[in-house]
Amino acid sequence: MSESEYSIGRATPITTATHTQKPSGMPTHKYRPFEAVELPDRQWPGARITKAPRWLSTDLRDGNQALIDPMSPARKREMFELLVRMGYKEIEVGFPSSGETDFAFVRSIIEDGLVPDDVTISVLTQAREELIERTVESLRGAHRATVHLYNATAPTFRRVVFRGSKEQVRQIAVDGTRLVMEYAEKLLGPETVFGYQYSPEIFTDTELDFALEVCEAVMDVWQPEAGREIILNLPATVERSTPSTHADRFEWMSRNLSRREFVCLSVHPHNDRGTAVAAAELALMAGADRIEGCLFGQGERTGNVDLVTLGMNLFSQGVDPEIDFSQIDEIRRTSEYCNQMPVHPRHPYAGDLVYTSFSGSHQDAIKKGFDALEADAAAAGVTVDDIEWNVPYLPIDPKDVGRSYEAVIRVNSQSGKGGIAYVLKNDHKLDLPRRMQIEFSRIIQAKTDSEGGEVTPAAIWAVFRDEYLPNPANPWGRIQLRSGQTTSDTDGIDTLTVEAAVDGAETVLTGSGNGPISAFFDALNSVGVDARLLDYTEHTMSEGASAQAASYIECAIDGAVLWGIGIDSNTTRASLKAVVSAVNRASR
Repeated sequence: MSESEYSIGRATPITTATHTQKPSGMPTHKYRPFEAVELPDRQWPGARITKAPRWLSTDLRDGNQALIDPMSPARKREMFELLVRMGYKEIEVGFPSSGETDFAFVRSIIEDGLVPDDVTISVLTQAREELIERTVESLRGAHRATVHLYNATAPTFRRVVFRGSKEQVRQIAVDGTRLVMEYAEKLLGPETVFGYQYSPEIFTDTELDFALEVCEAVMDVWQPEAGREIILNLPATVERSTPSTHADRFEWMSRNLSRREFVCLSVHPHNDRGTAVAAAELALMAGADRIEGCLFGQGERTGNVDLVTLGMNLFSQGVDPEIDFSQIDEIRRTSEYCNQMPVHPRHPYAGDLVYTSFSGSHQDAIKKGFDALEADAAAAGVTVDDIEWNVPYLPIDPKDVGRSYEAVIRVNSQSGKGGIAYVLKNDHKLDLPRRMQIEFSRIIQAKTDSEGGEVTPAAIWAVFRDEYLPNPANPWGRIQLRSGQTTSDTDGIDTLTVEAAVDGAETVLTGSGNGPISAFFDALNSVGVDARLLDYTEHTMSEGASAQAASYIECAIDGAVLWGIGIDSNTTRASLKAVVSAVNRASR
């Protein structure tokens, strides 16, 4: 390669052709694309979500059936109680006809009075008479209950699984609905407010006109009207399309359903394409009224849509999710115990690392964001909680979900001065000047480069204390300050007398200058210390009579530029300690 090709400004520009992708060789011919919806006047792209939907948790049914080790009765009960505490008003509690375990659990929460009067429990059934009877029987004595009936309607299931025609599949839904009504009339008493939900399973692969036809046939049996809604749940049993096409399908159904005002249109996304959250949000924009999902996206294969992420997404936009996520670590711990599966550390809002920045530039921005927030609140005469949250890299205030600020900034080899300064300010009330931040960050950087891994806040403080704050247990350095006294004459000259140990010998140092610090530098000359003040700053660390002050001094000492820090309830003593800190560091 010639010299000119290396020259700045002469390098050959990268062309588009350079990045032409090559065929992967994977068998793409085996797969068909999803079908688009003909909806040229779609309205959902201009919609906004301004209120919470109705929520249904299916953790105890769809989530539980997907577990390697399904929940024990004790774990099921703990999950149910968590969902109630969080505020879910519709909870799918099981598949009672699938076996004695689910049936017994439904009976136990009814008979033990665990279901609040304003919570509706839901149970799932297939469209077979003996299963429907068993399902309805499980609800005896419930205050509010819904039976959820489903049958698959997609072409592949009609052809491969059931080997039936459209008419036969539609009739399964109609007959199943009629049987649910008959057994509810027979087995449930007047104390039960009874509801009905129907799902055309595999809605994502079902022809829209046929899905509509089946839903209309079901409604003809149920006869929804004022005070008698029907829940029509349109499940993305397998996520097959982009979220935008999913929204198109919901808008099409919402527009074309008769008796729409008596229909609760429900969305039940799975996450096979990794876009369940987006699909659910866009479906709401397209007319859906209700979302079914699981905490942290639990469920078959890639899981159901994640109710935590959906609810917190609303919260982060100033919309009340009407679900309490304020103790998100408790929610996560309970979910992990009940499901016997961990929540990923990068999981939105709840993972161990989601409010944590290791990058130096991110840490610096976060620290400045917190400082600006405090300044804005002070200027407005209010608390930080009373103004709009606006901190770089933090979409919400971690405190709002029960997290402390301790984990917001963590330090490793990628970190910079901002993160380290944040730890010292947040944990120890020390607001380091910028140049001191740079100096100390180099010390920490050397530690992380040599040892690798993360440096904990405790380790940062230990290094800082050892570097800048000698104490009786660790009395390093040439000088240990004992006491000092300052007098001023009429010309404004201060005379300082300091009792100190210098090189292990007790001595008295005397100097004069236009202030205590200047006088102390003069006194240090007598023991061979050539020091000059470059910068000085101080701040209080708390309020009240016993408040301490922190003083920071930048000195030129024998040709080296070093910072020192002093902490004391007396600002003059704090300043003298800061000088000693710098001087001792110079001789280390």
